[in-house]
Amino acid sequence: MPVKETSPPTEYREIDRWDGGVGWVAHPDESMQRASHALAVDDGVWLVDPLDAPGIDDLLAELGDVEGVVVLLDRHVRDAEAFARRYDVPLYLPTWLRRSPSEVAVRRFETSLADTGFRALRLFDNPAWQEAALYDEASGTLVVPESVGTADYYRTARERLGVHPAIRLLPPDELRGLTPRRILVSHGAGVFDDAPAALADALDGSRRRYPALLAATVRRFAPI
Repeated sequence: MPVKETSPPTEYREIDRWDGGVGWVAHPDESMQRASHALAVDDGVWLVDPLDAPGIDDLLAELGDVEGVVVLLDRHVRDAEAFARRYDVPLYLPTWLRRSPSEVAVRRFETSLADTGFRALRLFDNPAWQEAALYDEASGTLVVPESVGTADYYRTARERLGVHPAIRLLPPDELRGLTPRRILVSHGAGVFDDAPAALADALDGSRRRYPALLAATVRRFAPI
């Protein structure tokens, strides 16, 4: 199975760049391909599920002042609290994301993320999985932390974007019908080319391609 790098990062790699922000991976060679994003809106910069790395502060300074840090998945706290402390900004969490009390100021959101223009979509809300997505129809940016991704273990050979293996049989309906210009994910690089078609294909083929993904996963991670 994909492995998470536990040693401190020595460099980062930029993976996504568009008019409204930037994305990076803190461990470029990591098989999980954990990605972080900075969204630049009128009121400043918002960090989503961020991982720290040397030089990240310089990258963020190009975009503007950091106004908040957002965690969209219960398992994606990552370095969010460290960023919130460093920039002296609140940590924003969906109302349904269960978290222990934090050492930083926490603000909850349900239908939209402050005044950013991003709408919050409730993808999962159960004891095992709590996830939100962010969608700004005006800019066409969709941020999905876990349900879909582009890392190898998410996709079959024919997919550009894939549904997470654990939810292939029940992909979230909240993502259906969206027409984003770009899809930013927390595992792999974003999708910028014909993003609506990639999203629709991932959701529509999720169940049908599940056996192929399982077979590919076994081949990829089986001991030699």
